[in-house]
Amino acid sequence: MAFETRARRVTHRATFVFFCLAAAVALYWVTLPSAEALRRSNPASTALMDARIREARQQGRAARKNQQWVPLNRISLWLVRAVVHSEDARFFDHEGIDVEQTRIALTSAVEDGHFGRGASTITQQLAKNLWLGEERTLWRKVRELVLAHRLESLGKTRVLELYLNVVEWGDGVYGADAASRVWFQKPAENLLPEEAAVLAAMLPAPRKRIPSRPSPALRKRAHEILTLYWTYGELLPEELAAARWRLREILAGRRS
Repeated sequence: MAFETRARRVTHRATFVFFCLAAAVALYWVTLPSAEALRRSNPASTALMDARIREARQQGRAARKNQQWVPLNRISLWLVRAVVHSEDARFFDHEGIDVEQTRIALTSAVEDGHFGRGASTITQQLAKNLWLGEERTLWRKVRELVLAHRLESLGKTRVLELYLNVVEWGDGVYGADAASRVWFQKPAENLLPEEAAVLAAMLPAPRKRIPSRPSPALRKRAHEILTLYWTYGELLPEELAAARWRLREILAGRRS
C-alpha cells in the first residue's frame, strides 16, 4: 500500500513537471518575434547590424551602415540565382528548414560541440540576421528554427527580398544594392553573372572576403558559383567562357 502511494506521488510530480515544462515552452513560443510585421514593412535595423554598431563603438571606431533598400525586381536575377545556388540550393523545395541537413548538423554539433554554418537555409540565416545575432548555441538554434518557420509564412519571394536587403556584404555594407554600388559602382539590377558570383562568394565571410583584395577562398568560390550557372542551364558554354574571362579580369583588378 505504501509502495502504491509513493508511486502515485512520483507520477503526480512527474505530471506536474511535464505540464510546467510544456507551459514554459508555450510561453517561450508566444514571446518570440512575429514575422507578420515584415509582410509589408521593412526592418529599420537588424540584430546583426546592432551588434556591429556596438562592436565598433567598443573598439573606438565610427559605426558605419551603408544600406539602400530595393524591391526584389530591382535586384539582378543573376545575383538571386547565385545566392540561392550557393547558399541554399533547395530553397524553393523546403519550408524554411532543410531537415536532412539539420539532422547532419545536429549530429556534428553533438560530436564537435558547436554548430557550423552549412546547415542554415536562407530563411534560417534571415532569422539569425533579423533577431538572433551570431551566437552559436543549441538554444539559439532552436529559436532560429522556430523563427524560420514563421518567416516562411511570408512566402519565398518576400523571404528572398528581405534576405538580400539585410545580409552583410562587407564592413558596414548591408544589402544587395549597397554591395553592388560599393564593389562594382552600379545598382544591383545591373549586375552581370561574374559580378553576382563574386558577391555570392563573399557571403560565408563578408568582412574577410573582399573583392578589392581577393583571397584564394574568394577566387575559388566565385569560379565555382559561376560554373553553377552552366550546371543549372542558365549560361551556354560560350557565355560561361566569356564570364570566366571577365571574372579573372575583376579578380585581377582590371574592370571595363
